[in-house]
Amino acid sequence: MRPFALLHRDGADHVDVLEGDIVTVDALADIPLTPGKPGPQTLALIPFRQIAERGFDCVDDGTPLECLRIAAHTTRPLREIIDGLPAAPVALAGGSFDITDDAYGEIVAEVLRDEIGHGEGANFVIHRVFTATVGGDPLDAARAAFRNLLTGERGAYWTFLVHTGTRTLVGATPERHVSVADGLTMMNPISGTFRHDGTRDLLDFLADPKETDELYMVLDEELKMMAAVAEHGGQVVGPYLKRMAHLTHTEYLLAGKGSLDVREVLRATMFAPTVTGSPLENACRVIARHERRGRGYYAGVLALLGHDDEGRQTLDAPILIRTAEISPAGALRVPVGATLVRHSTAAGEVAETHTKAAGVLAALGAAPPPGPAASRPDDGPEVLAALAARNDGLARFWLDQRRPGALTVPGLDGRTAVIVDNEDTFTAMLAHQLRALGLTVTVVPWTVAVVPAADLVVVGPGPGDPASDDPKMLMLRGLVADLLTADRPLLAVCLGHQILCATLGLRLHRRDQPYQGVARDIDLFGTVRRVGFYSSFTALADPVDGVEIAADPADGTVHALRGPGFAGVQFHPESVLSADGVALLAELLPPLLSRTVSPAVNG
Repeated sequence: MRPFALLHRDGADHVDVLEGDIVTVDALADIPLTPGKPGPQTLALIPFRQIAERGFDCVDDGTPLECLRIAAHTTRPLREIIDGLPAAPVALAGGSFDITDDAYGEIVAEVLRDEIGHGEGANFVIHRVFTATVGGDPLDAARAAFRNLLTGERGAYWTFLVHTGTRTLVGATPERHVSVADGLTMMNPISGTFRHDGTRDLLDFLADPKETDELYMVLDEELKMMAAVAEHGGQVVGPYLKRMAHLTHTEYLLAGKGSLDVREVLRATMFAPTVTGSPLENACRVIARHERRGRGYYAGVLALLGHDDEGRQTLDAPILIRTAEISPAGALRVPVGATLVRHSTAAGEVAETHTKAAGVLAALGAAPPPGPAASRPDDGPEVLAALAARNDGLARFWLDQRRPGALTVPGLDGRTAVIVDNEDTFTAMLAHQLRALGLTVTVVPWTVAVVPAADLVVVGPGPGDPASDDPKMLMLRGLVADLLTADRPLLAVCLGHQILCATLGLRLHRRDQPYQGVARDIDLFGTVRRVGFYSSFTALADPVDGVEIAADPADGTVHALRGPGFAGVQFHPESVLSADGVALLAELLPPLLSRTVSPAVNG
């Protein structure tokens, strides 16, 4: 049978039918997309291994980047499609997760203890796979599952069936990863899982710090991506409820103007933090370390590329989750994952993987169907108020529109800054804030041989133990020491701050409990400020001549310090959790730049 795809978008009364031929390409830049008539041109199945294009770690399982070159595109009424699909039950043989509940719980405990607890990141997604064998014709089974998803699932961003000849994918994914239309780039971070099993109240779920923090962390991570692909970063809208048949999520919508080639947008946003973790580069290392096997298409994306009536490129790319893959021989795989944060428990994350698999497995007859519609939550005044309260204390910089130049600070206008990125693209968000204050900003990786000349050097955040002797930490110690010796204006953030503290003679300390995704009101040089922390390490306050220190009175941990020509902050002023982040930068930076420009410094 000729390769084809059936695509249904949430709320549509029709199904898109795509037919064409399959080509396999090596890189995202090779995805076919040539100027031509308006409409969809290529549907790309992008596997997780493609993240190696960004230089990130992954277990390479050889899953191909397959592209359906669309030769025919029609739309058919939804009811007609449903009536034409087989209603017979799907026969499955066997059926179990490739990793037992106990073994998965042990991995959860390891990640919490060894990764989050040691400063390797704020959250990580670890997956497991439900496997079985489909009886009868695999494509008929996929058609029947597609029918069941169309009639039984709710709230899916895309419900789809894609047949390439070498594999069939069928699923109902809740989450847009990235889209481009009318010059607007959009992303849609979704996190937090409320199960429709009657064991919990929705308002209790919305007030749960674990669920709230989980959403904030993926929001921050996708804002990092938006900062790379949209001209002024992303504006945050929401939060909302995303209701599905078995569960409800919480979500935000991010939007910003952009002009990149859509294939570059795909590359710069590989892959969503909701299926990887943060910071992304180190999350990929953690995934490879603990999963020790490839992900196939799980956590990758389906990407529909084309052009609009004005000839502009278009992109619509949902995340490949809640998806079954069926081989021509009938082998079934349903991968699912859970987001591990500092509040996580092994039992809770095991249960979450079962719940996430339930929608697809129910369509395949391997799980009970969802409960009645009445079991799904509705919006009421209390629910709407609880959702709105999620934004209390968040940074208005990312939530509000503003006119260009509205935040420019005279002492910073026209000056230059270079940010050293230590494997955490929070630096892209920080760059947008500094530009809003009037600075011209360049971002360079920590591996750069020479840090370019600029009025200000920002040594940015990143994962890892600041006291270790790995190459990054050795380089950062040398860089910070050279900057201080050269009397070069310096701002240090999070990891950079820890290195600065150690260079000044302060003791470093690993916190008993990770401070990942924590928002706090702190006393900062005599003023109470709301800031967000992402750290497992800190410095302890000791007197240092000529250095003013803002420390926590409870445990002596250093929140910030400043001295002649330098300042350091343990928190992230660029985070959506830092309500006072931009105001703090506007206060801290002008005194640092009231001095002459210094030359370039070796990295």
